[in-house]
Amino acid sequence: MIVVAAGVFRASYVYFQSEEIATAEGRLSLYQSTVVAELERFSHLTHVLARDASVVETASGKATGDLNLKLEDFAEKAGLDAIYLMGPEGFTIAASNYRRADSFVGQNYAFRPYFQTALDGEQGRFYAIGTTTGLPGYFIADAVRNADGSTIGVVAIKIGFSLLEQSWHNSGEQVFLANEDGVVVLSSDPDWRYRVLVPLSESQRQQIEDARQFPGRALEPLDWRPMPGLRARIVNDERIHLTADIPHHDWTLHYFASDDSAVARSWLVTSLVVAVAGLAFIVLQIQRARRVSAALARSENEEAKLRQANQLLAIEVEDRKTAERRLKRAQDELGRASRLAALGTLSASVTHELGQPIAAMRNHLVAAEIGSDGPSALTGKIGNLVDRMEGITRQLKFFATPDAETFVSVNLKDAARASVALVEPNLTAANAQIHMDLPENPVIFRGSRLRIEQVMTNLLRNAVDACEECETPEIRVRMGTSNGQVWFEVEDNGHGLGAATLADVQEPFVTTRESGRGMGLGLAISAGIVNDHGGSMSAHNIETGGAVFRVEFPATQRAGNVE
Repeated sequence: MIVVAAGVFRASYVYFQSEEIATAEGRLSLYQSTVVAELERFSHLTHVLARDASVVETASGKATGDLNLKLEDFAEKAGLDAIYLMGPEGFTIAASNYRRADSFVGQNYAFRPYFQTALDGEQGRFYAIGTTTGLPGYFIADAVRNADGSTIGVVAIKIGFSLLEQSWHNSGEQVFLANEDGVVVLSSDPDWRYRVLVPLSESQRQQIEDARQFPGRALEPLDWRPMPGLRARIVNDERIHLTADIPHHDWTLHYFASDDSAVARSWLVTSLVVAVAGLAFIVLQIQRARRVSAALARSENEEAKLRQANQLLAIEVEDRKTAERRLKRAQDELGRASRLAALGTLSASVTHELGQPIAAMRNHLVAAEIGSDGPSALTGKIGNLVDRMEGITRQLKFFATPDAETFVSVNLKDAARASVALVEPNLTAANAQIHMDLPENPVIFRGSRLRIEQVMTNLLRNAVDACEECETPEIRVRMGTSNGQVWFEVEDNGHGLGAATLADVQEPFVTTRESGRGMGLGLAISAGIVNDHGGSMSAHNIETGGAVFRVEFPATQRAGNVE
């Protein structure tokens, strides 16, 4: 079907395009006749004026007053832009526009090719932009001779094509006239005027400049490209392209016609053929459907029973999967609860048993420092170890006897600043840079400020530990409000979470640090605090390296209403 449709479209397009080309050739012939008529309508006038007695007498030295009036009358009645008489040196003696400020009288046009051709005894013709008026026109000139045949001057006329060009523009068609150098001199589109069909050579540009043919025009290339098969692309549109030569000139008339009508009619014919073929195909399919409908009817009952059995089986399988998932979640929750219960019991025992020895060690250290007139290196190291032991027991105490505190309005910005101050020694030791991206307004919710600071401090310390091996460790703290939630994030450029999940690192005693550098309770304690506040914690790796921990709490009031 596709091959047949393509063949029908191609054949019909060739046929309809030939009709469009024939129509375009008729339009081109009409435009050609119009241009030739405009060029030749006054070609005899300079020949007649060159033999007029008043013109000859004025060229011989008679006063110009009478001739100026006569030329003015001729130009007005003939519809010419100007008629003027020049001496052998090219200076204008008399002109039809002698009254105007931009009169030709006194101007020298010896540089114009039409003047030089007329002096050589032939009729001069030239299209150019007027150097005096700045208006384009077609110039025709003939030599004025006295009784003995000597050249005593040149009479010339200037024909304007503005009305012809306006009629082209109003027609809505695309047509332009190019001179012997390929410069567009007349066009239905004003933007195409004074553009060149092919780049000009240096000699051509020099010749145009010497004749002052197109002063002030850059003569840039026209956006067009001829194509095979009487076609061309102009201003990004592909069109039918026909040309015609202008007799007695090296000028070429270019006409562009759209083939949209040929394309539309080709599609119409193709659609009709496809529709007929489609109807025939439908009839064949109906007959085929009738043949197979009987066989389908026999198998419908069996298929219905099979589908029903499959549906029941699928429901049973899904129920079993749901039960397995519930059992797995219950087992995971039971194991977690068992571990936390054991942790609570162990924490209570450890904190109780270690409390008195640690206190005794603290007292012995104080006594040693007093007896030795101040702390020493050894007592300082032992004191640091005692401080670390006390920190561990405080973390364990959280699982044994968590404190219940009254919730108050907490500003996350203040909590963040306090937490950063607590971890300042860690930041200095790790040579880490911290960036605080805090909003202008307070970020408020109800909770325990000390607990929230504990969460932030744990996350900041973990971030410092994670980027210890980085050349330029950086930590960034962000916070804000969105969708009825207040949130804060701690981001680092360290080693990230690796293959672990947030649930993995939240387990008590699970840590990514080497042995002896942490018990793995920080995130477990933080997760418990966040849950007590009705919030949530999430974490993910960053593609460029590092990880982001995000904590969200339900907002209690608008930040702008809290002092």
